[in-house]
Amino acid sequence: MKDGKVPNPDNIHPIPGYDIEDLTKEEAVYIGEKINKIVPREVDSDEEEFVLKVENENGEIIGGCIAEAYEYHWSRMFLDTLWVDERYRRHGIGSMIIREVERIAKDKSCRVVTLGTASYMARPFYEKHGYTVFTTLKKANGYISYSLVKYLDRETPDYVPSNNSGARFKVSLGNDDDAEVIQNGIDKYSETYEQKCENVGFYKKLVDKDGRFAAGVIADVDKGEYGFVEAVFVEKPLRRQGLGTYLLKEAENLAKDNGASLILTNAGDWNVDFFKKNGYLLRGELKDVPKGHDCYELYKII
Repeated sequence: MKDGKVPNPDNIHPIPGYDIEDLTKEEAVYIGEKINKIVPREVDSDEEEFVLKVENENGEIIGGCIAEAYEYHWSRMFLDTLWVDERYRRHGIGSMIIREVERIAKDKSCRVVTLGTASYMARPFYEKHGYTVFTTLKKANGYISYSLVKYLDRETPDYVPSNNSGARFKVSLGNDDDAEVIQNGIDKYSETYEQKCENVGFYKKLVDKDGRFAAGVIADVDKGEYGFVEAVFVEKPLRRQGLGTYLLKEAENLAKDNGASLILTNAGDWNVDFFKKNGYLLRGELKDVPKGHDCYELYKII
């Protein structure tokens, strides 16, 4: 790589009049701000992360979760991580945490809670609490990852664990240090099943002959696993000229060069046609998220 420019795999040539260069941090923020203006909003609020923890009699953290509310300005709670110490599992502690997450979600006017789990984890646990699968993905290690959703405005039966001995403990708000303990707990559990792989970021832009920003892409790839496109943005006057498609193909080439055979992305009904035109297929759908719109997860074999 010279002067911030990248080679063109598979003999893909830059669009005449444009060069491809590294995206700056400021430009990545700019892309996020521009996309936020395009994405439909339900509530005008920033993303908010919070931590819940459960401690035993000795003040030791034995369970907890990390969650995000108002993701992408939608009435949505994303349950990023939920962990219970193996000594305290099947005591109803996970159910206590789930109920508190949903209570907070409703207080924040969230209509849905989404989460991810794997076939070696707790899919049946979440399904007992009214969550349903909307995407599946077979991983290189042979396990399957699932995305699940629960619509809080729909009637679902209350699940009561047969063992509620964990009720003697309380769920309370945690801090960043508590989040680290919870994340380390789930990482230690997962490392038995998940082989760690190197992650390679791809932050690129197209600039015109005067060096002005024209388009950008934010993506990454887990080597040997799959790539993920987080964002593609083209300045409005320059759309429908192939700039977004060019950057998307560059991200796909990066994923392919790093041993991935699959690339994933998220889209809404406001931009899904762009990805479909570039060969992406539907793998899952959230109806009425954000309200009045639909959200999709897509994939492409590369």
